[in-house]
Amino acid sequence: MTQKVYNISIKDISGKPIELQQFEGKKMMIVNVASECGFTKQYAQLEELYRTFQDSLVILACPCNDFGGQEPGSDAEIISFCQKNYGVSFPITQKIEISNNTHHLYQFLTKKDKNGLGDFQVEWNFHKFLIAETGELYKSISSATDPMDEVILQWLENNQH
Repeated sequence: MTQKVYNISIKDISGKPIELQQFEGKKMMIVNVASECGFTKQYAQLEELYRTFQDSLVILACPCNDFGGQEPGSDAEIISFCQKNYGVSFPITQKIEISNNTHHLYQFLTKKDKNGLGDFQVEWNFHKFLIAETGELYKSISSATDPMDEVILQWLENNQH
């Protein structure tokens, strides 16, 4: 039986729980983010994508300092950076760990025995996971792929699960 992301919760950047169950029926993109990365400019495309598809898409940004130490800031510094520089309006979580002491959301995303799709390695910041409206993991996408890439746009526009 395919497992779903809906039984997972994570704290937002202000410390309030985000129950992923509330996003049932919407597609999700879960992205590990960092403020001092070469891919940080992807925040602009993430925000554009979110504003364009906000009725059917939730983007969840998960700050992480595991890759190159490129997210050294506090939660307050992270939210300030995102809002000031990119006008980010999608949900941002508290800083999490992926490489060691892996957060349970990323255990689900990266382990086939939990997600039913495959084992995936997050190799750098801005790795993207696409979640279908059903809560099932649909695809893992590398950091180098822009959020407005045709593969992602087709997934959103064609109602592919």
